[in-house]
Amino acid sequence: MPFITYLSGLLTAQMLSDDQLISGVEIRCEEKGRCPSTCHLCRRPGKEQLSPTPVLLEINHVVPLYTLIQDNGTKEAFKSALMSSYWCSGKGDVIDDWCRCDLSAFDASGLPSCSPLPQPVLRLSPTVEPSSTVVSLEWVDVQPAIGTKVSDYILQHKKVDEYTDTDLYTGEFLSFADDLLSGLGTSCVAAGRSHGEVPEVSIYSVIFKCLEPDGLYKFTLYAVDTRGRHSELSTVTLRTACPLVDDNKAEEIADKIYNLYNGYTSGKEQQTAYNTLMEVSASMLFRVQHHYNSHYEKFGDFVWRSEDELGPRKAHLTLRRHCSSLLRSAYIQSRVDTVPYLFCRSEEVRPAGMVWYSVLKDTKITCEEKMVSMARNTYGESKGRYYLTLSNVSPF
Repeated sequence: MPFITYLSGLLTAQMLSDDQLISGVEIRCEEKGRCPSTCHLCRRPGKEQLSPTPVLLEINHVVPLYTLIQDNGTKEAFKSALMSSYWCSGKGDVIDDWCRCDLSAFDASGLPSCSPLPQPVLRLSPTVEPSSTVVSLEWVDVQPAIGTKVSDYILQHKKVDEYTDTDLYTGEFLSFADDLLSGLGTSCVAAGRSHGEVPEVSIYSVIFKCLEPDGLYKFTLYAVDTRGRHSELSTVTLRTACPLVDDNKAEEIADKIYNLYNGYTSGKEQQTAYNTLMEVSASMLFRVQHHYNSHYEKFGDFVWRSEDELGPRKAHLTLRRHCSSLLRSAYIQSRVDTVPYLFCRSEEVRPAGMVWYSVLKDTKITCEEKMVSMARNTYGESKGRYYLTLSNVSPF
């Protein structure tokens, strides 16, 4: 029998019984929001619910509030007020798909300000994993359906390190429309566009292909509307992955250095060892040290032997701390990933030598899917068991 039928029968039996309530059984009946007056179990002296709390049960149809008003004049006035409040901050009127601002809604520069320019949110592209030299960033187009029109996005990127004054060094500014979509930028930076879950929502992206390994970079984005206003800034700070190393080559160099250091070292052998170590990158040198100490540390630590054979000045070869822990891994394996990326170019040519505020969303763009090769290292403590380490990312 259905559960509700069982309860109804139990309730009927309880009502007909003159005995006390069945031990261990308690029956409550109520509706969402209030206790119904038809339920005799809910009527308790002094506990009547005078002000029931309304509860939203279900939404089966969505309509604007102004459509519920019968009087046409009141309906139009209410509609105008709602549209103005939502799209024009209550300081202007909606005309087609733009805002006509009131005379009081102008900023200090004399530009209409009733239609706000939203802040874009810069983020790492989830489809392109950062590598030691390649990073892809994206953001959702912030142009609303009614109101301000986005003309361009300005992207600033700069490398930040202990030797750079971040206040004086501004990095490089790139216009998404004028530099990237037009193809005037370098081959190291390319623009892309895709769509979100809703076709009307555009997602713009930029891929950087020539960054330095183990480098700390700061990316900043802001939108520009057709009147020249700038939005709030969105910033992402990240460190690129560690430099690529050929672990087999590093082990060969470690063996070579040991053979040169072994026994009495002549000036020629010392110079050969010095030249060999100076030709490798800092990350490769760290792996050479790792393999040397793994096999020959009983004959002396790599740094001590190098200082003894080459002298302290020549042996003072350092590596940044960020990658040192990964480069101490027992095994390092190299691999190359190939990921698809949508490269886009504008079909329109903007007039040179003048300020040109067109609507970015209306720009005709041609996109072509290309494959991007990304070399990576995987690190592990034993052969066949590797783990990946992604870049450190800090969005603001």
